[in-house]
Formats: sequence, structure tokens, C-alpha cells
Amino acid sequence: MGLYTTEAITTFDHDFWSLADGKVVPHGIYDLQHNRGYLNLGISKDTSEFACESIKLWWVNYGKFIYPQADSILIKCDGGGSNNSNHHIFKSDLQKLVDELGIEIRLAHYPPYTSKYNPIEHRLFPHVTRACQGVIFTPLELVKKLMAKTHTKTGLSVVVNVIDKIYETGRKVAKGFKETMKIIFDEYLPKWNYRAVPTI
Repeated sequence: MGLYTTEAITTFDHDFWSLADGKVVPHGIYDLQHNRGYLNLGISKDTSEFACESIKLWWVNYGKFIYPQADSILIKCDGGGSNNSNHHIFKSDLQKLVDELGIEIRLAHYPPYTSKYNPIEHRLFPHVTRACQGVIFTPLELVKKLMAKTHTKTGLSVVVNVIDKIYETGRKVAKGFKETMKIIFDEYLPKWNYRAVPTI
């Protein structure tokens, strides 16, 4: 795909943080049944708190209306990044989230090197990339506008929102969380499959 302009565009050939005016951190949710993507654009860090906030916004604004009879949410996700299967801080934030929402969330992490099999990787993100191809990200509104135009002939549509909260890095779980956490691990592949059940 080419980009047509009326004048030359000058930009850096590397995305060094020191040369940037800001940051955009996308977190995506893909509804496989309705072929719809939900992107939350953060301006801070890709933390577990950010990931949980993204899930919360999807459920509160869309999910509970689309699935009013749901008593559980299934999330298929990678094993690293903000929702790292090895990090207790993610499980801690997840427990806080289900307690707040009052609905169970089941996590199914893809093992290392298998995230390419996650539907979001080939049914949402490539099309978002295509919608933004050839454009230099300057204002955040431009990024939001371009991503919201993502669509396919098979009916994919995308909703984009901005989370303008600053997230703290290096957070630790509360003392004693590992010994008392309420996360229920599956008998089969418990490292990657578990449930967070509301305790309140």
C-alpha cells in the first residue's frame, strides 16, 4: 500500500523513546462471536493494571449488554506482557477486577511461542496495522481515528477508546497474597488455565 502526499514527510527511522513526544500502548479485545475488536489506547505503560482496566471498560461499556446472561468471561491471551501467566501481580489485579465486576473470569493462556494461534493475532491486529500503514503517528486522536476505520469484507469492525491514566511500574503483590490467593487453578495445565472467582 502506498501513501500519497503533497509534500515530503520527514521522520526518524527508529522509534527511540527519547525522540518521542508521547506514547501509545494498545490493548486489544476481540469478540470472536461478533467479529468485533475493542482497542484501548493507553498513554503510559503496558502493566497488569492497564490490562485489567481495559477488560473492565469492555465489560462495563459493551460486554454486559451484548451478553446479558453471562455468568463467566473466557479470555484467551498470551502468556507474557501485561497479562503474564507467571506474574502474581496480574493475578492480584485480576482478583480485584472480578470482585469489582461480580463475574468470574476464566483465563486460558497460550503457551510460549504459540500466541500466533490466538484469533486476535490474525483476525484483528493485521487489519489494524493495515489501517495505520504509511502514517506517522503524531496526535493521539489521529491514531484513534485510523484504528477505528479498521474493517474487512467479512464484517470486522473496531471500537477504539483512550485510557489517559498513568500506571505505576514495579508494583508488588500484597504481603501474603501468594499464600491466600483465591485463584482456582485447573487440574490440566494449571500454569496457563485458571479462574478468578468473585469473593465479595
